[in-house]
Amino acid sequence: MKTINAKQTSLFDKLYPMPKINANQIKPGMVLEYQKGLWSVVKSHHVKPGKGGAFAQVELKNLINGTKLNERLRSEDTVERVTLEQKDHLYLYTEGDMLVFMDQENYEQISLHEDWVGEDQIQYLHDGMVVTLEFHDERPISITLPDTVILEVMETEPTIKGQTASSSYKPAKASNGMRVMIPPFMGVGERIVVSTETGEYMKRAD
Repeated sequence: MKTINAKQTSLFDKLYPMPKINANQIKPGMVLEYQKGLWSVVKSHHVKPGKGGAFAQVELKNLINGTKLNERLRSEDTVERVTLEQKDHLYLYTEGDMLVFMDQENYEQISLHEDWVGEDQIQYLHDGMVVTLEFHDERPISITLPDTVILEVMETEPTIKGQTASSSYKPAKASNGMRVMIPPFMGVGERIVVSTETGEYMKRAD
């Protein structure tokens, strides 16, 4: 993997500086370099008071450590907007406490620590899953899984005849070990679609 040393980075920044935007241009979803850190804009509320200058009330989330920050910026204040590189990677295997992914374009492999990926994400990973990694200066910043994943029901209460989808859901254990609530008419061995964001049952898999 190509690396950029400090001198190269400094020269690159001079030749291709990150675009600056006014605070009144900040929108949710943007990534900013602020106070020597990388922050994702969670919320942005623009205010024009009757007295005084307009300002933006911005909620930021640090992309490295997850901390949050609420800032009030004057509309004329400028911040640097960062563009992250998104690349699809194939999940290959786990080696100790490292997870190995492969770039689908150049086949380079990258190992990410399980603490960085997070248990909430790891529970959905399976061989051959394609995830999206975001990079800044070749450093991985975030990982995004597919919206849904297909799991198999391994354990659940017996199916009761006559129950419909409108009846109360029942607990089940999926093939990845997680607990999920499923419709009462479903049984062991059925394949279900589960949201990777909420962990909730979505529908029966085709």
